[in-house]
Amino acid sequence: MIDAIEKNLQRGINLLNSISNEQYSDATLAPYYSSIGCHMRHILDVFSCIFEGLDKSNVCLNKRNRNQLVEQQTNLGIEYFENTIHQLKVLGATDFSKTIIVSDDMGLGVESVNYTLGAILMQAHSHAIHHFASVGYIIYHLGIELPDADFGFNPTTPKLNLQRK
Repeated sequence: MIDAIEKNLQRGINLLNSISNEQYSDATLAPYYSSIGCHMRHILDVFSCIFEGLDKSNVCLNKRNRNQLVEQQTNLGIEYFENTIHQLKVLGATDFSKTIIVSDDMGLGVESVNYTLGAILMQAHSHAIHHFASVGYIIYHLGIELPDADFGFNPTTPKLNLQRK
């Protein structure tokens, strides 16, 4: 599980290594006016919530860091990715079936449910892929090349001929 998550997060690092701070922080595209950096920071904040809640077995997903500098500077984004990957590797010997409480604001208040550590990591991984797809939209409109053909695609997505004319 950790290897798959790391491989996916490495895609984010590869992208950040190939774009400028201006491209990374560009929030001019409709309809949401969010930047690549905003999505990357958000992805990593979810992982950060997991790591911060593990000691008490209580993960609160609505207590994200929201460090705006990470949204504007690729080097800080890369550091955040690398730190996240390091923390994932530390989990290597952890019991992924360990029960934890996960809380989030569902829009009508905070709800809490029991998860396993493995389940919340799977959710964070899928969440990252989902946001990479949104980043792909931004990348396309900014005229940036995708870092690899699988960027933003769930591994279960059928591989169709995506070369449209």
